[in-house]
Amino acid sequence: MRFAYYPGCTATSTSIEYDESVRETSRHLGIELEEIPDWTCCGATSGHIMNRELSIALPSRNLALANRMSLPVVSPCPACSIRHKIAQYELQRDPELKTRIEEDIGMNFEIPPKPKHILEVLYRDVGIDAIRKKVQKPLKGLKVVAYYGCFLVRPPEIAGFDNPENPMIMDEVMQALGAELMDWSHKIDCCGGGLSIVAPDVVRKLVGKLIDAALKVEADAIVTACGICQANLDMRQSRSGASHSLPIFYFSELSALAFGTSHLKQWLAKHLVDPSSLLRRLDLL
Repeated sequence: MRFAYYPGCTATSTSIEYDESVRETSRHLGIELEEIPDWTCCGATSGHIMNRELSIALPSRNLALANRMSLPVVSPCPACSIRHKIAQYELQRDPELKTRIEEDIGMNFEIPPKPKHILEVLYRDVGIDAIRKKVQKPLKGLKVVAYYGCFLVRPPEIAGFDNPENPMIMDEVMQALGAELMDWSHKIDCCGGGLSIVAPDVVRKLVGKLIDAALKVEADAIVTACGICQANLDMRQSRSGASHSLPIFYFSELSALAFGTSHLKQWLAKHLVDPSSLLRRLDLL
């Protein structure tokens, strides 16, 4: 199966290990990711609050480029994914807006199928049974909580990701890899990533709340599918007031590990809370 791959800004800068592990996971599962040529920022950071038409034009340009590839769009970043989903939704319901956007970006294009987050591809297109069959090194003994954050499930009428109050896609993927999922009630709580510069005190409290909640259910680590969430939780927990630190994994790092990757150590070197001792204790590294 082939997709037009939109890595997004974060995956090509501060979360390169996320991009690389997504590509590695996809390779093991037979997913072909063809990067959209000349892609541009989707506007997830500020474009969507500055100008509505701009907020639609930025992701629409990427959709138009993917349209030339005749492939559906997939992204690893929840914020990027929802911006592309919103653009597709708005263009579909407003033909006049689509005409203006085509003039803005200088390209005519057909409205594409609904873009996907990479977790949706793993769960719905590849399937849990196929994932389970690819496991070479089960994540036995690794107790984790799945953290979805804000953008994977919101707004639910556009995201269409999973149950917006209790999503289970990442949980089921992790279980297929052999990890033990711990039940907690903070799956979709905000980590405050968007407030890191303007309200760091608020962010520290939000991060501390999440870390303590994960520790309370005796999780060894938190698993996420967002570059901003991973960086925020990894970076700020030492000052959050939490009782002690937890490793913050990308789901794709753990899936690639379970599939037998040889690249894990170079990804772990970018983590601020080093997961190596945990993985060695469980004979996973």
